[in-house]
Amino acid sequence: MDGYLRIGELSRRTGVSPELLRAWEQRYRLLEPGRSDGGFRLYSDRDEQRVRRMTALIDRGVAAAEAARDVLAGAETPPSAATQASDSLLEELRRDLRAALDAIDTDRAHRAFDRILAALSVHAALRDLVLPYLRDLGDRWEAGEVSVAQEHFASSLIRGRLMGIARDWGSGSGPVAVLACPPGESHELGLIIFGIELARYGWRVTYLGADTPVSTLLDTARASLPSLVVLAVTDAARARDHATELRSLAAIVPLAVGGWITPADAHLLGARVLEGDPLEAARSVAGRD
Repeated sequence: MDGYLRIGELSRRTGVSPELLRAWEQRYRLLEPGRSDGGFRLYSDRDEQRVRRMTALIDRGVAAAEAARDVLAGAETPPSAATQASDSLLEELRRDLRAALDAIDTDRAHRAFDRILAALSVHAALRDLVLPYLRDLGDRWEAGEVSVAQEHFASSLIRGRLMGIARDWGSGSGPVAVLACPPGESHELGLIIFGIELARYGWRVTYLGADTPVSTLLDTARASLPSLVVLAVTDAARARDHATELRSLAAIVPLAVGGWITPADAHLLGARVLEGDPLEAARSVAGRD
């Protein structure tokens, strides 16, 4: 059988949402799925390669229709022209998203996000727009340049959109990672981005979220024996308060921590430190460095 990937698996491998894959199939005939005995679309390695080439061109600023034509024709786009277009597109998308979120305009912010996901792969959207925006938001918050309402609105809306992207991250047959914020920790956007990227490498994600009791982590680890538990830490003192219980967790399954924590504190917990931003950390866990 030429086709063997369901659309959810193709989405996880390529970082392109199922909705966008269907749109590319219908609008541009980019994909040529077969059918299973049960009538499900099944996609091939060739389809996956086409999607990856399509996203690479779009990430460089090529319009979707032009990118599809180039992929189907086996052509490439000159890097210099594509780079210039990409810079212009990214700046426009970045400006629209920031303006909508600063204005606390729900409809406008969702339209900005929709446009981002229509123009870029999920990986590129996270790398080039979402993570830079969150860093900028944090800097402006520290400088007193955004209000509590603006910060809460932006964080809440982005969380909702990220969880929409992440909805299938527990499916598949890859290794399982349990993701959580330990007690007292509520900053989870980086952890969600990490999970989305890790799922792109074939991992399955069990997400426990903010302020998770260590007893819950222990129960989950004993019940499912995941390949890895990952904790997001912004205050190492909170983690140290639970050092004994977290070492018990690390004795059951491998434990990793990301965020604002030193190697010495991680060693105290029996954990490894995940270096870099959430995308870099996911790549490291997946062994793609």
